[in-house]
Amino acid sequence: MAHYAKVKDGIVTEVIRAEKSFFNTFIDDSPGAWVQTSFNTKCGVHTGGGTPLRKNFAAIGYIYDATRDAFYPPQPYPSWTLNESTCSWNPPVAMPSNPSMHIWNETTKAWNEI
Repeated sequence: MAHYAKVKDGIVTEVIRAEKSFFNTFIDDSPGAWVQTSFNTKCGVHTGGGTPLRKNFAAIGYIYDATRDAFYPPQPYPSWTLNESTCSWNPPVAMPSNPSMHIWNETTKAWNEI
């Protein structure tokens, strides 16, 4: 079985699990297109060592960028930039590596320990 994302205007609206043959008889007259996604792909890497598919597993609200042929989440903060090779968002300052929990502060553009 594979996973497929319904994409309308570049946004994922639904994700289903189905056999590829399902689409031979499935009639969907709603706007958008079904695009295969891989549960095992994250940040451009297949977690099982296989071939990654479309950079990330799709989720509702994710963006499908047809030019990059990639799924990625919406930008979490205006200061974060999209990593082109992984299609994941990077903060302008790396999260501290200490074991404490941190939350991003967009006003100060820094990590706050919580």
